[in-house]
Amino acid sequence: MNEIIQSLFERKSVRVFTDEPVGDETKKLLLECAFQAPSAGCQQLYTILDITDQAEKEELAELCDHQGFIATAPLVLVFCADCQKWWDAYREAGLEPRRPGAGDILLAMADTLIAAQNVVAGAQALGLGSCYIGDILENQERVKKLLDLPEFVVPAALLVIGWPTQQQKDRPKPERFEGQYVVFENRYRRLPGAQLREMFRGRTGQKSFEDWIRAFCQRKYHSDFSLEMTRSAEKWLETFYGGKSTKKKEE
Repeated sequence: MNEIIQSLFERKSVRVFTDEPVGDETKKLLLECAFQAPSAGCQQLYTILDITDQAEKEELAELCDHQGFIATAPLVLVFCADCQKWWDAYREAGLEPRRPGAGDILLAMADTLIAAQNVVAGAQALGLGSCYIGDILENQERVKKLLDLPEFVVPAALLVIGWPTQQQKDRPKPERFEGQYVVFENRYRRLPGAQLREMFRGRTGQKSFEDWIRAFCQRKYHSDFSLEMTRSAEKWLETFYGGKSTKKKEE
């Protein structure tokens, strides 16, 4: 198998790292991987925050659902969807641009996460481990203040990177759903109950489908952190939904 494809198959989230630092040249290379990612109109609608201050790492670990391993990671990057820089550039050129709207931030989110995934793939190729932290969306008010984020910037993901311990290398990668439940031809198709149950076969262990789904729903979907993420995401997006409509007035 091609080594790039192989690395994608082998990549898994790593949350425990050795004490070995990620060197400056390696960090620079990983960031260059981000810059090479596809981007809408080559705008690079993102900003990457390299978190080097230990106190700030520890605060982010608390704000991101009390995940202490964030503070121990050698490299912590916050990928921000950024509609601010281009808006500022338009104004610098003497224009009167419309306020960024929902479509703009969604496009910027796509740009940002594609760039982040390039870093993840690059890290895997170098033998580094990584883990996405979606909880950066939580605690909107405190994260915004901590990172000094302006009006049109939203943190899309936090990424921790480091050299994995042997235990993390040996840990098996969680199984993915079979393709037949993920890929549909031409149109979306809602799965009937029997197929949903079949999709989860092998994941529930000794538990019934009902018991496993109920526990997962309580632990993830109905959890306090999930509810807080939703609240915070709505606050992050208030700016973009609260701006003036881009539609032309009817005459």
